Amino acid sequence: MTDVVALTRAAVGSYLRRYHRHSVVVDETVSDTKVLFVSNHGFGGLVDLNVAAAFVSLDVAGVTRPTTALVHQLAWTMGVGRIVEAFGGTKASAHAVGDAFAADRNILVFPGGDVDAGKSWRERNTICFDGRTGFARIAIEHGVPIVPIVTAGAGESLFALHDGRGLATALRLPKLLRVKTLPISISIPWGLSIGVAGMLPYVPLPTKLDTAILPAMTPESGESAASFADRVAGAMQSRLDQMVSERV
Repeated sequence: MTDVVALTRAAVGSYLRRYHRHSVVVDETVSDTKVLFVSNHGFGGLVDLNVAAAFVSLDVAGVTRPTTALVHQLAWTMGVGRIVEAFGGTKASAHAVGDAFAADRNILVFPGGDVDAGKSWRERNTICFDGRTGFARIAIEHGVPIVPIVTAGAGESLFALHDGRGLATALRLPKLLRVKTLPISISIPWGLSIGVAGMLPYVPLPTKLDTAILPAMTPESGESAASFADRVAGAMQSRLDQMVSERV
């Protein structure tokens, strides 16, 4: 299984470079200590180009410490949890955080969850953590720095017309599946669909992907988790805005 995972990751990296012309910029060398990587979503549910870009970027940056990705429980609800686990993911929980750091591993999180992943085309270059601050609290409690990872371009891999939050609420998805969005999108091969492109793989348009690994961030003395989370999100949005301004 280890060989299969390694070959698959190499194939994914090759795909991103060739089809999406993926470029990676490391703003500051990642320290060889346990860190909490915080990344934005592009678009997707079970399949998100930003997730692949984040892992490839860690390889490019020379990060050798194993990294555990905290993943939404939807993957297990949809029956692909074992695949996620084979590639270093685990169901997000406080217990999983403790286990990963105790095993001397890094952690990768996408705080925006489905809200960040289900954004409309108009909001594709906006980082939306939906008020979530748990990632900052984890960094403070475990005494680890946050290293932000920002990827631009994935939101242009299809046309997301609307995030469908109202429809998701009407269908009680926040309670049933812990999902707040049900994107209305146009994609290949699904055409115009509601929720499908967020739940099942789609053929992405050949959008260019650009990823930046930002300098490590630590909380200021006595800083609250909410304040620290806001600073991290602000730094990520600023870097994303810069990346977008340089895109053709």
